[in-house]
Amino acid sequence: MKYLVLFIVLVIAVGVWRSKREPAQPARTPPAAPPKPQDMVACAHCGLHLPYSDAVVQRGVAYCSADHLRAGPALRP
Repeated sequence: MKYLVLFIVLVIAVGVWRSKREPAQPARTPPAAPPKPQDMVACAHCGLHLPYSDAVVQRGVAYCSADHLRAGPALRP
């Protein structure tokens, strides 16, 4: 009988020791909201679609690079 009591006391002691040893779980933060969609524009020279924030815009016309801005709009049939 005394071995059973000793075993129970040891199990409780180990359980308390392990619960103190494990770090507490950090509070879960909600996931960050996905970024807002950007307006897409087509390059007036080559037709490449790109975000407006990355485009080179002059006089309301969007281009994908400064080279295409210098080349001007493409002649399309």
